[in-house]
Amino acid sequence: MMNAITGFVDSLKELFSLTSQMLSLSVRVWSLGIMLLLQLLLLLVGLVCLCWVLLKFCMYTLRKGEPGYLHVAFFHPYCNAGGGGERVLWCAIRALQKKYQNVRCYVYTGDTDVTPQQILQKAQQRFNVILPRPVEFIFLQSRTLVEAKHYPFVTLLMQSIGSIILAGEALSKFRPDVYIDSMGYAFTYPVFRYIGGCVVGCYTHYPTISTDMLGQVANRVEAHNNRGFISRNIFFSAMKLGYYHIFALMYALVGHCADLVMVNSSWTHGHITALWGQAHHTHIVYPPCDTNKFKSLPIIPDSEKKLKKVISIGQFRPEKDHSLQLRAFQRLCEIIDPDNAQGVQLVLVGGCRNEEDYQRVENLKTLASTLGINDKVVWKLNATFSELLECVQNGTIGLHAMWCEHFGICIVECMAGGLIMVANDSGGPKMDIVVEFEGQQTGYRATDPESYAQAMKKVLELTDEERDRIRIAARNSVDRFSDDQFEISFLSVSESIFSSAVVS
Repeated sequence: MMNAITGFVDSLKELFSLTSQMLSLSVRVWSLGIMLLLQLLLLLVGLVCLCWVLLKFCMYTLRKGEPGYLHVAFFHPYCNAGGGGERVLWCAIRALQKKYQNVRCYVYTGDTDVTPQQILQKAQQRFNVILPRPVEFIFLQSRTLVEAKHYPFVTLLMQSIGSIILAGEALSKFRPDVYIDSMGYAFTYPVFRYIGGCVVGCYTHYPTISTDMLGQVANRVEAHNNRGFISRNIFFSAMKLGYYHIFALMYALVGHCADLVMVNSSWTHGHITALWGQAHHTHIVYPPCDTNKFKSLPIIPDSEKKLKKVISIGQFRPEKDHSLQLRAFQRLCEIIDPDNAQGVQLVLVGGCRNEEDYQRVENLKTLASTLGINDKVVWKLNATFSELLECVQNGTIGLHAMWCEHFGICIVECMAGGLIMVANDSGGPKMDIVVEFEGQQTGYRATDPESYAQAMKKVLELTDEERDRIRIAARNSVDRFSDDQFEISFLSVSESIFSSAVVS
C-alpha cells in the first residue's frame, strides 16, 4: 500500500516538474516571439522613416513653380468629363484668377486623349465658363488605377490605393504650394501634405463611404454598390459590413490631413463631419449653377408645346439610376389617359466618360425596348450647352432619380430653366433644393417608379396657372446657388490658404 502511495506521489512530482518545464519553455517561446515582433516592428518603422526621408529629399529636387507666384494645383483626373464636378473645378479656377493676380493654377488630369485647348473649349461649350488666364495641365498616365472596373471586389480600398499611386505620379511631375482635391480622392491628402509639404484643401462632392452605405449593407439592401449575391447572404453581408467599418476608419484618418474642407451640401456636410469629426473647418459651399443663363430662357407656355417632354440631365453613371427613370416613365404611360400618352416623351441628356458608360447606354436602350417605350425616348449624348438649353426650354418636367444625390446641379438648372422638378426624396434635393421657398412649393420628390409616375402624372394634370406658380417659386429659390454666390463663398472660405501668399 505504501509503495503504491509513494509511486503516486513520485508521479505527481514528475508531472508537476514536466508542467513547470513546459510553462518555462512556453514563456521563453512567447518572450522570443514578442522580441522578434518588436524587432520587426522597429525595423518596419525604421524603413518607413527612411523611405519618408528619401521621398522628402527627392521631392525637394523635383520641379516647382516660378518664384514670386502662388502655385495652386487641382487634382481632377476626369476634368474633361463634363459633369457638375467639372463645373465646380472651372468656376473655382476662374474665381481665383479673378481675385489673385499672383496665383498660377494647374490641373492634374488623366485625360491624355485630348489637348489642353480641347479641354478648355469643352468647358466653355458645356458650362459657359471662360478663364481669364491660361492654366497648365499636368497629364497623368496611371489614371486607370482609380477606375472601378478593374476591381470587382474590395473596390473602394483598391481604388483608394490606386489614388495614392496616382498622387505619387502627380507629385513627381509637379510640387505645388497649395493642393486642392476637387474630386474626392481623400487618400491623396497624406501624400501631398507629409511628402510634398503642401497646404491641402478639398472640395468634397460625395463621401467615399457614408453611414447610408453602411446602413444599406447592414439592412442587406440590394443596390449598384451592394450586389445581390452579397445582400442575400448573411455571411457575405457581415464580412462586407466589417470591411466598410475598417475602411470608414481609414477614411477618417486621411480626412484629418486636410487643412481646409469644403462640401457641396447639407447632406455631405453631415456625413463628412460625422466621419472626419472636423466641423470647425468644414464649410458648406454650394456648387456653382448657371442660374442666370437658365433663368433668362423665355418660358414657352405648355399649351404651345406639341409634346410634353420629361427632361433628364445627368452623366450615364450607375448611381444616376436611369433604369428607374425608364421604368417610371413606362409606368406614367400606363396610368395617364391613352390619348395623352401619345404626347409625352422622355429626353435623356447626359455625358459619357468612357466605353463603360457607352455600354451602359446600350443596355438602357435595350431596357427601353423591353419596356415598350423606345419610340418615346430620345437620347442626347454629350450634348453641347446650347443643346442643353434648348432641351430645358422645350420641356415640361425635370426628372432626377439618384438616391442620396449629394447636391444636384442639374436639378437647380432645370428649376431655373422652368422645368417642374421630380427628384429623389433624399440627399441634397430633400435637404437643400426641392424644398419650400417662402411658403411656396418648388417641385416634387419621389422614391420608386410608382411614386415617380404619380408625381409626373400630377404635374401633367395641373392647370397652366398651377404649374406657373411652382415654376416661379422654383426660379426664385435658386439664386442662392448662382455662380456669383459660389465665388463669394469659395473665396471667403479659402482666404486663409491664399491671403498670406498674395502679392499686392
